[in-house]
Amino acid sequence: MWVCLSPWTAGAHTQSSAYLMIQTTPAGVTGQWDLALRDLEDAVGLDANDDGVITWAELRARQAAVFAYAQARLHIQGDGRPGTLVMDDLRVDNHSDGAYAVLTFAVPDIGHPTRLGLDYRAFFDIDPRHRGLLRLEQGGQTRVGVFSPETASQQFDLSAAGNAAIPNPFLTFVREGVWHIWSGYDHMMFLLALLLPGVLKRTGRGWEPVAANRPALVNILKIVTAFTAAHSITLSLAALGIVHLPVRLVEASIAATVVLAALNNVTPFFAERGWMVAFGFGLLHGFGFANALADLGLHTGQMAATLLGFNIGVELGQLAIVAVFLPLALSVRHLMFYQRFVLRFGSVAIMLVASTWLAERVFDFKWLPF
Repeated sequence: MWVCLSPWTAGAHTQSSAYLMIQTTPAGVTGQWDLALRDLEDAVGLDANDDGVITWAELRARQAAVFAYAQARLHIQGDGRPGTLVMDDLRVDNHSDGAYAVLTFAVPDIGHPTRLGLDYRAFFDIDPRHRGLLRLEQGGQTRVGVFSPETASQQFDLSAAGNAAIPNPFLTFVREGVWHIWSGYDHMMFLLALLLPGVLKRTGRGWEPVAANRPALVNILKIVTAFTAAHSITLSLAALGIVHLPVRLVEASIAATVVLAALNNVTPFFAERGWMVAFGFGLLHGFGFANALADLGLHTGQMAATLLGFNIGVELGQLAIVAVFLPLALSVRHLMFYQRFVLRFGSVAIMLVASTWLAERVFDFKWLPF
């Protein structure tokens, strides 16, 4: 059995994620933890001959190291009593972004607790952008959560009162949407490439500043809203399993959209309506947002709340970027420095970085550290 791993496929957008599923029943606490092989390669080393391909034999040979790593970085308490993770099995499964080691475990020494404490520390020292996505099932109810370096320890009330007040995943994923746009360098650079000419207008003589502030503000809000509307459509279609595209194709296409958006600022080939470009290319970016949400395996109602929260978070993150960018751009838009240096050289810099991402994602290697 062969498991393929290209360690350098985690480029500018693909984030490190793991999936933790925990079930509590009167018989006790059991769970499943899916860890990306690319992350385990960085953490414990799996590719013994360093040929870029991990075989099943190589993974099995490092099973003890994988189990030890997992047991050291996930701590479960029941009613304040620390539990012991007893690893049952090691398998391999494919998620939307690659191959994962699947660890099944039980926590036999905490019984059926009314309060569950989880402390999650996997991969944060390697990649602070790593997220552990939790699905907690108990008594027919499902909760979701996200572990990050800032929220590594979380408590869950499993009593009858706690079940009556299971938190909606909405606010959790609003926060994650904000974080995702701020940490997704390709999305941010795409947005910046569209915003740079937002305070200018194209004439026969080239770019010139808009005469008043209001048209520039309206234009930029159209761009941001069009981008959000577009990626909301494809994010929903992909997360609900209606449409699926290969991750590598999506990531390469996203990098290409950044290149084209920046190139359009230097050598115009699209019409001036930036919001149309934002909408058309934003459809591709939505597929890039969808992978982790789709792999959580939520039911329709929870997925709807999760999608809504995530999209609102992305919009809030974008508006925060605009709130910083717009006053500065408006104040210097009349200067030749902005029109010739900031717009042109900024667009060229974005284009060069995005071209590198495109090459990395097409030819499966890594140059840039982000």
